[in-house]
Amino acid sequence: MLVLISGLNKALESRIKLGIMSALAVNDQLDFNSLKELLDVTDGNLATHLKSLEKEAFIDVQKSFVGRKPNTQYFMTQAGKKAFGDHLDALERLIKSQK
Repeated sequence: MLVLISGLNKALESRIKLGIMSALAVNDQLDFNSLKELLDVTDGNLATHLKSLEKEAFIDVQKSFVGRKPNTQYFMTQAGKKAFGDHLDALERLIKSQK
């Protein structure tokens, strides 16, 4: 069984991190509030997972202002796209092996 799960990325095991990466895979970028609403999580929970993914260099941040309000946009890096794709491939192999 170890061989089957060897391609899974430990950094993407959390459902929230996987949700963030999934959302960013189909959107060029999303702001904090959009991710929070989409994933139905608290500010603190989302911020913690975003910081973790940023530390892994899987996502990056672009901060700006809309009028006087700060706006933080998140997007997936090339390293993040590769890690996410590899993780999905490993999940597919695991699922197919169970047939």
